[in-house]
Amino acid sequence: MGLQIRLLGQVEVFVNGQDLTPSGTKRRAVLAGLALEANRPVSLSRLAGMVWSDAPPASAMANLRSHVGVLRRTLGARLVARHNAYELQLAAHELDVTEFQRLAGEGRTTLARPDPVSAIGKLASALAHWRGAAGDGLPRGTTLDARWASLDEQRLQVFEELAEARLAAGQHAELLPELRGHLAAHPLRERAWGQLMLTLYRGGDVPAALAVYRNARDTLSEQLGIEPGDELSGLHRAMLDRARDLSYTAPPEPAVTTPAAAADTRPSVGWAVPRELPPDMVTFVARAREATDVVAALRGPAPAAVLVTGAAGSGKTALALRAAHQVAADFPDGQVFVDLGHRIAVAPGEVLARVLRALGVAPSEVPENGDELAGRFRSMVAGRRLLLVVDGITRAAQVRALLPAGPGPALIAVGSRHLGSLDGVRRVALRPLGAARARELLAALAGRRRLTADGAATAELVRLCAGSVLALRIAGTRLARWPAMPVATLVAQLGDDRHRLDLLTDGDLSVRASLDGTISAVRAEDEMAGPLLELLGTHPDAPALVDRAAAQLGVSTQRIRRALDSLVDAHLLYPYGPAGYQVPALVREYLTELAIVPSAPTHAFRDRRIDPVAA
Repeated sequence: MGLQIRLLGQVEVFVNGQDLTPSGTKRRAVLAGLALEANRPVSLSRLAGMVWSDAPPASAMANLRSHVGVLRRTLGARLVARHNAYELQLAAHELDVTEFQRLAGEGRTTLARPDPVSAIGKLASALAHWRGAAGDGLPRGTTLDARWASLDEQRLQVFEELAEARLAAGQHAELLPELRGHLAAHPLRERAWGQLMLTLYRGGDVPAALAVYRNARDTLSEQLGIEPGDELSGLHRAMLDRARDLSYTAPPEPAVTTPAAAADTRPSVGWAVPRELPPDMVTFVARAREATDVVAALRGPAPAAVLVTGAAGSGKTALALRAAHQVAADFPDGQVFVDLGHRIAVAPGEVLARVLRALGVAPSEVPENGDELAGRFRSMVAGRRLLLVVDGITRAAQVRALLPAGPGPALIAVGSRHLGSLDGVRRVALRPLGAARARELLAALAGRRRLTADGAATAELVRLCAGSVLALRIAGTRLARWPAMPVATLVAQLGDDRHRLDLLTDGDLSVRASLDGTISAVRAEDEMAGPLLELLGTHPDAPALVDRAAAQLGVSTQRIRRALDSLVDAHLLYPYGPAGYQVPALVREYLTELAIVPSAPTHAFRDRRIDPVAA
């Protein structure tokens, strides 16, 4: 099937050259949403948000299935049904959005070599895919609005990159009317004002170039109440000084290299664009507000850096990946995913080296010195639309060098700690799920009718899972696997404290293993954490905890408070009351197991250092 789907303008579908665009704006919105998430399942609830601006009607699910049924007549086996979701399978060249982004990335890379003449062809071909505003004619006020706005912004950026290439190639006469038209439609684009000034200056019309600066200054002042930025005002001063470097210089001829030499030169970002994001979850529910916060941070003003933090099993990684997939189209230069596995021993240099290799740097060319590593990374990603997702961090130093230094790249860091020393980072903290959102997650996995049939057992199951997304997901998966098993039966099994963590395991999903990672990292960082955790396992609700622990462990109360603060920071304890602490339910189960394991007498901890590997 020769399939072409076009979203850069009004939605269009061509099959074997024939226009088979579906009728109805909502049906086209369904198609657009599935195409933007091509090759990934899109849940019915997400589709509803893409179609209706207000709360979906009671018939929304039935309407969506009807729309999909009509679309399947056109798309055939490309439109696949999943569990409570649909997936549209497309090759990259079958969607104009991906072709636009591919050509734009190639154009940027070519321009950076520099080879402006070749870049002009790539960037102009990218813009040729546009026929109007992205998603023109579709309902507004839906969750697709941010995607359309992002694509429209990318279009403006590519136009200005094409203008830069034409300036570098000396095409001043051809560029002048296009820049004037661009600024008439988008008068707040400072970069374009500077390009128009430079076009006029190089054409010999210096007074007109200076007049353009005055127009830009007046426009920015009237509409935004701000002065021109450093780059535009610096260009104005350089023109007043008749700076020599403003004159046009023809670019050098592109170097011709032999195949062997080309193989030795590793490309920069955009040559082999990394696409490393793991799959998004189909049954992602109950964290929509937090996902919106992460997306807003990534699309907000630079630096675009966000830290997702929360207790073990709170759904941090799933949330980060959901947000990353939602903004992936905003980062055509690639997405890199690094999992540190909550290992405190991972050095910052190892993280930088891993990212550089993902960006195409040969292992033999990765610098060994930490400063050189950081400098090489910043040089490569400057101005690039690159998304980094680093999971399982335990120390601020592991990601400090990855913080964006300016517009372009973005970072999502995921860890259990708040990492207060990271400056300029938006923090999204995940709290335990409340009862309503916990039931929503269970219903998505096991079915709402089944839960409603035994409301009391469902309420008890929610309580036993203690707001843990991981525990709820495992419980819901168990119920889905055994459709005839009453909810009360699972509740009875989980009611035995001695085996609760054994049951909260399903394949590679395990509440115990999740807690292991966080607790091992805390114990490796603080020698007092292990003994204190064992003490909490024996006496989790002991009065005068600080004084008791200081006496038993033979250290000062200040040292105990510092260790307790570390446990609070890792979400293993919660402050309770004016000076008390509360152990989360599932952490208490883990600590009870820890206390059962024979260990050295408490007094032996006074002079003992914890082996980070053993911990």
